[in-house]
This record gives sequence, structure tokens and C-alpha cells, in this order.
Amino acid sequence: MFVIYCPMIEFSRHTLGNGLRLLVHEDRSSPLVAFNLLYDAGSRDEDETMTGMAHLFEHLMFGGTEAIPDFDTPLQIAGGENNAFTKCDITNYYITVPARNIETAFWLESDRMRGLDLSQRSLDTQKKVVTEEFRQRYLNQPYGDAILRLRALAYKVHPYRWPAIGLDPSHIERASLDTVREFYNLHYAPNNAILTLAGNISTAEAYSLALKWFGDIEASPARIRKLPVEPQQSEPRRLTTESEVPSDAVYRVWHTCGRNEPDFHTLDLITDLLAGGESGRLNRILAREKKMFSDINAYVTSDIDPGLLIVNGKLMKGVDPEEALSGIEDVIRSLSGIRSDDYEFEKVRNRFESSVVFQNTSILNKAMNLSYYELLGDASKINREVEMYRNVSASDVEACLARYLTEKNSATLVYRSAIK
Repeated sequence: MFVIYCPMIEFSRHTLGNGLRLLVHEDRSSPLVAFNLLYDAGSRDEDETMTGMAHLFEHLMFGGTEAIPDFDTPLQIAGGENNAFTKCDITNYYITVPARNIETAFWLESDRMRGLDLSQRSLDTQKKVVTEEFRQRYLNQPYGDAILRLRALAYKVHPYRWPAIGLDPSHIERASLDTVREFYNLHYAPNNAILTLAGNISTAEAYSLALKWFGDIEASPARIRKLPVEPQQSEPRRLTTESEVPSDAVYRVWHTCGRNEPDFHTLDLITDLLAGGESGRLNRILAREKKMFSDINAYVTSDIDPGLLIVNGKLMKGVDPEEALSGIEDVIRSLSGIRSDDYEFEKVRNRFESSVVFQNTSILNKAMNLSYYELLGDASKINREVEMYRNVSASDVEACLARYLTEKNSATLVYRSAIK
């Protein structure tokens, strides 16, 4: 057995009077500080008639405020970089800046939490950007709409049935200023956010700056999230579509557990056994040996509420989709015979551990991950992930295969090429 040293990530935790959670990880080896602000607001918090709002706000947050009309220029002058992303469960904003200029990040982020420029002009500009992104990435790109079709096929009531981009660009096109302001006031508040600092900064300085710049921002009213529970699927679902794509493709998904549930690590390990690099069984057997797929992948969506395990691949010319789907099922069933002491099993656990170690050499990754684990309930989980992954046994794999990867729990999308 190979042993990889995985250092503990130490941090302090504070909560301001307005509910803002502050985490600080000191890393004096870096001349920089990573500033990560996670909002507990994603596409699952949208109304089904007005989807894409969380992603729209990711763009609106860079539109400036009355006090700071241009967000990027002051940060660039300070030597910093920034970006953001939206997922089903969260919207995350991050800045990396030289330690001596960290107060610039506090100034900028607190200002746009305090009050965005939610003018009609700003809204119209960002609506055009977002709807164009929707069309370019999801409607005008080969296989781009597959995730839209898959989620709608797999989910019937839960808001995971649309991705972070939304259901249809028309929802954003008709978004009004009142709708946008309501979303902002509800979600963009200190008691709905987690601020994490990682890098060359002391806990005392981080706490002092957080109080100075965020301490007087008012909390929003308490919010109780009432999401519909997706009913258990009782029979397989299937959809066949055709488009001008280079080759046929198949997608198969199964409902799984949520990110905090005990089976998550087992399901994640299963996808590594199936598609963990060149040696993953799907790639080795179906792509290299049988030459059925030009590429094939497997992953879990890692959603907070019960998510999906997805296998998708593009077929080689002349391969029948039904034969390809049968091949996927055969490979999945073959995992039931694996043993905990098999080289293959140990290899994926080692790969996971090494990836965690490499990932946490970055102060930005540490800041992001601490924020996310805090949202999951306890930031110290960041130091237990490797252990939980290593504790997965072959019997756990077999149990999850039987519990989740069943025919009645599956949904299949066959994507036919219209190009002859």
C-alpha cells in the first residue's frame, strides 16, 4: 500500500452579528491572499417560470455600483484577479490579490453586497450577454442541449430538472427589474454568505477587516428553503433525439444520494473505477479494446440534494447505440466482483488522495473548498474527505450498485446524428 502525506488544513471560524460566516486559513508561504465569497443561492432557488436568475446575477455582480461603477479596474490596479461561477446549489465569487492589497477585495465585495447598480440599463446589458451565452453554449453547440434534455428526463419536480444556465433563454429575456431586485434582496445578504480568506493574512486582520467592511450590512429576513422532494423513480425513462452532430452519442443517468449522505463517496469511487483516466474500465474495455466509443466518461453531479450519476460517450461510426448501452451495463455489472485489496481499487484511492494533496497546494482551492464544506455543515470535513474515500470497501461498492444503478432508476438519452 502506498501512503501519501495529506497535511491538515487549519482554520479559524467566526460569525459576525449580521450572520456572515468568516473562515481564515493562514498560509505564510504565499505572498497572496485568496478571498472567496460563497452565496447559498443557486439555480435550485429559482422559480420554474423564471430560471437562470442565479446565473444572471453572477453577471450583474460585475456591473458596478453607485460608489464603484467599474469593479475590475481597482482590482487590476491592486494586482488582483477575480472570477465567479454558478452551480445548482451555490454562486461563488473569488479574488486573488497580493497580501498588502487585501483590503481592496473587502472594499469591492462588501460594496456590491451592500447595493448593486440594478438599473434597467445594467439589466438589459447583462440579459443580452447571458442569453447569448445560453445560445452559444447550449443551443448552437454540438450536444450542447444534452444536459437540458437529461435533467428534464431525470427530474420531474425538483428544480435540479434545469441546469444553472436555466430552462430557456426567454426566462431571462422577460426578467423585470422588480424580479431581479427581489432575488437580490433575498439571497445577497451577509447571513446567506460564507467568506473565506486563505493565504498570507492573520486571523486578527481578517476579522478586523470583515467587521470594518461587512459588519454594518443588514441581514435579510430568515429564509426557509422548501424544495419539492423528487419522487422515487419506478420505471426506466428514455428519449431519442436527432441533430446535426458529428456522431451518435448515448447518455445514461441514475438517481443517487445527496452530497452529505454516506453513499456519496462510494458512488464517487465507482465513477473513478469506471472512468478514472486511461485505465478506467469504460475507457479500457469499450473504447480501447472493443472500439465502441471515441470517448466515454462517468461522474457524479455532487449536488447537495440527491443528484445523479452520469455515464456518457460518443460512438464510433457504425456502432449501434443499443449495443453501446449494453456494453456500459456489462462494464458496470463487472464491478460487483471487485475486491477491496485489488490493485485497481487501491489505485483509484491513491489517485483521489494525490489529487486532494495537489489541489490543496493552491490557496484559492483551499478557500473555495473551506467555504463549500462549511456550507455542507462543517468546514473541518475538508480534512476527512481522504479518510472517508479510503474507508470505502468492495462491499460498499456492491451495495451501491444494487441500490442505485438499477434499470428502473435509470434514464437514457440516445443522441442520433442526422449527418449521413
